[in-house]
Order: sequence, then C-alpha cells, then structure tokens
Amino acid sequence: MKRSMLVALLVTSLVMIPPAPVVARSAAPAAEVHSVETRVPIATQEHSGSASQEDPEHAAGAGEHGDEEGSHSEEWGTDAMMHHIVDSHELEFGSVKVPLPSVPPIRIGNFEIDMSPTKHVVFLWIATLLTVLTVWFAARRASRTEAGEEAPRGMLNAFETFYVYLRDDVALANIGHGGEKYVPYVVTLFFFILFANLLGLVPFGATSTSNIMVTAALALISLVVVEAAGMSELGFKGWLGTIFYAPPGLHPVMRVVMLIIMTPVELIGKLAKPFALAVRLFANMTAGHFVILALLGLILTYGSFTRVTGVAAISGSLLLGLFVMFLEIFVAFLQAYIFTALTAVFIGLIRHAH
Repeated sequence: MKRSMLVALLVTSLVMIPPAPVVARSAAPAAEVHSVETRVPIATQEHSGSASQEDPEHAAGAGEHGDEEGSHSEEWGTDAMMHHIVDSHELEFGSVKVPLPSVPPIRIGNFEIDMSPTKHVVFLWIATLLTVLTVWFAARRASRTEAGEEAPRGMLNAFETFYVYLRDDVALANIGHGGEKYVPYVVTLFFFILFANLLGLVPFGATSTSNIMVTAALALISLVVVEAAGMSELGFKGWLGTIFYAPPGLHPVMRVVMLIIMTPVELIGKLAKPFALAVRLFANMTAGHFVILALLGLILTYGSFTRVTGVAAISGSLLLGLFVMFLEIFVAFLQAYIFTALTAVFIGLIRHAH
C-alpha cells in the first residue's frame, strides 16, 4: 500500500509540473545545440577541404600500391605458370620470341591435321638428334676399340654401362629367351625419353614429355611393339587367344559365358597398359616443373614485403628450387627407366601368355 501510494504521488507530481518552465529550460539548450550545429559544419568544411587536398596524394599512393600488387599477380599466376608448361608455336629465349613456320593443314573429309611445328616438336627433334648422335658416336668408338686392347673411356664407357645394364637387366631379364631382337628398341626408347626429359631442365628449354600427346604417342608405339611381339611369337591364332580367352576343359555353355566375361577384361587390360605408361610419364614430368615455378613465384609474392622477409623468401626459394632441380634430374632418369622396363615386361608377358 505504501509503495503504491508513493508511485501515485510521484506520477501526480510529474503531471502537475507547469509547462512554461520546461519550455524555458529546454529553449536554451536548443539554442546552444543550434549554435553548435552551425559551428560544426564550418569545421567540417575546413576538415573536408584539407582532406580533399590530401586525398589525391593518398589515392595516388593507393593506386600505385594497387597497380604494384596487380602487376605482381599478373606477372606470376596460374597463366604465367601454364605459359611455361603448355605447347606453343614460338620459341622463347628470354624476352626474344622466335615464331615457328606455319604449314597449311591437311584436310581429310571434315578433319584437319595441323602439321605446323611447335615448341615441343622442335625439342622432340633435338632429342631424336641427340639419341642418334649418342648411339652413332658410341658405335664408332666401339668399332675402333678392339676387344682386349684397352678399356673404353669417357663417353663410350658411360654409354656401355647403360647399354649393358639395359640389355642384361632390363630387356633380356624381362623378355626372356629370344629378347635380343628387342634390345635396340629398348635402348633407343630409354635414351630418347631421357633426352626429352633433360631438355626441359636446360635454359630456354622445354619438356616435350610433359605433353600428354607426346607420352600417348610413345605409349601407342610401345603398344604396337608389344602386340606385334605377341603375334610374332604366338601366331595370329595364339594372339587372338590373348583377347578371347577361356580356360580349357569347360562345358561349351560355360565357355561362351567365360568368353563374354573375359573378353572385355582382356581388352581393358591391353588398353590400360599404355594408358598407365602415358599418364605416369606425363604427370611426373609436369608436376616437377610446377613445383619449381611455384617456388620461384614465392620470390615475387613475399620478396617485397620487408627486408627480412625478402631475404628469407629469396634464399629459401632458391635453395628449395635448386633441391627440386636436382630431384628433377633423378626423376628424368627414373621415369625413362620405368617406361622402358615396363615396356620390356609387357613384351615378355605377351610372348609367354597363358
């Protein structure tokens, strides 16, 4: 009751306050607020005027900073990295670009075959020339060196080491008896892929084996050699048995069922072998170059932040890039060996099929 009475008295007193004093007391602050409001725009105009004078300089600085960042992103991004990987119709020597000649395409019905040379084609020619010169020079030196007269030295010794290993431990060990006829192909394939891989590590070079069309062509040639080896060893009927296979001794009905099941499996197996060869070589040679380009791109990304950051970015990127470069040399030899060894394995498998 006492609380309700106090609240009622308080409300009554507030309602009964005369309005005139309130207007008088509120008018003065209003005038002061109005005067403050009239003074604030002046100060605001002065500040805006000085700011308007400073804005162009600030905007210019921001524009230069933005242009610098944009130039860095344009200089080294995905497009710049792809530019160093993909094929093109010109050779690049730093800032100098040499366009390659264009040949009119060959039309076969609705299809066009472009025979114009590209950057990867040029380096394939160089790899072919290096392979021919290496084998020719080694054969010439070997013909001059009589058996038992003196041990081979220099390049002949290195080539003989590779040749003996490829002949004994790769070709003959995997193909088996009668594999001597395939030794020249195995040795040539190894040196050709090796030179094609290494040419991408020299200045202004290009890795033609990072092109899936190149590796697919090499895998297709190996497929033809493998199937020809099987047909030569087994005969045409025996070669068909590697596709249409059914275990002997089955009931005629089950034989038909097995042929329906196993024929697609055998065909997929024949196509999966060259597909694995092509994709493995292409992926390994492409990945290494992307890693090197990404490490060099760190210099442009972090090199201009501070002096400490720049030194750390440059030194770290160069050291890691040098390590990956040596790793790429090892991968070049390794992938050439794997492609050659698997080709020899596939030849041996089909010659002793079933």
